[in-house]
Amino acid sequence: MTNQIPFMKMHGLGNDFVIVDSRNGGPQISPEIIQGLGNRHLGIGFDQLAIIHDSPNSDVALTFYNVDGSTAGACGNATRCIAQYEMDRLNINSLSLTTERGVLAAIRSTGLVSVNMGHPQLKWDEIPLARSMNTLHLPLDGNPTATGIGNPHCTFFVEDAEAVDVGHLGPILENNSLFPERTNVQFAHVIGKDHLRMRVWERGVGVTMASGSSSCAAAVAAARLGLTGREVAIQLDGGPININWRDDGVWMTGATMHVFNGALTTQFLESLR
Repeated sequence: MTNQIPFMKMHGLGNDFVIVDSRNGGPQISPEIIQGLGNRHLGIGFDQLAIIHDSPNSDVALTFYNVDGSTAGACGNATRCIAQYEMDRLNINSLSLTTERGVLAAIRSTGLVSVNMGHPQLKWDEIPLARSMNTLHLPLDGNPTATGIGNPHCTFFVEDAEAVDVGHLGPILENNSLFPERTNVQFAHVIGKDHLRMRVWERGVGVTMASGSSSCAAAVAAARLGLTGREVAIQLDGGPININWRDDGVWMTGATMHVFNGALTTQFLESLR
């Protein structure tokens, strides 16, 4: 049987991705393929699917999709994974990537990849929220903070992130009418002035072991509230990530892993028609 559509499986701290390179006339991925691939029993499984495109104004362009087939405007860990892959392939240590966030810079040092996710969106209509309000203190139980990192985020600071039933609360908050584009949800507690523990619910996905944009949002929210400084280490279910909210944007640094390469078969692709 002829194999079709090559792909890579990668992850950043357990936040896992299927990545398809569609440059130079490469394969086009339909919504049916996205949802079929996302099934961890009948397909491959992923938190996001990332597609690499040619770009006229950067080294590569990226599009992200959630398991439910919806688009994700930003995906920090997938961006870091693809940056690592491209820097390995080209034997370079920096490059630029175009996403819905704009053109993002990536660099690597001592085996870790850093991406500048851009400036956070702090106004209600940028995130977006349903109406004008103070984004530091949303009118929800638990007094969460809203932040945009190319996608909407809602961060709760709690006594113990481990004790939160993320699987129960996540979908309720994701679909709250306050968020016209739904929202990612984070539950974090402060370990120290430069250290958070956080768990994540991603819109269109569910509970994930890590999330780069969620980490950026939580770090920005903690700094705005005076709970931490602007540079923090965040302990996620999948491991540690470092966030530094600098004058030029929010930089995210952590490990990546290229797990394997594969190809989708004709039989699988025909089953999705």
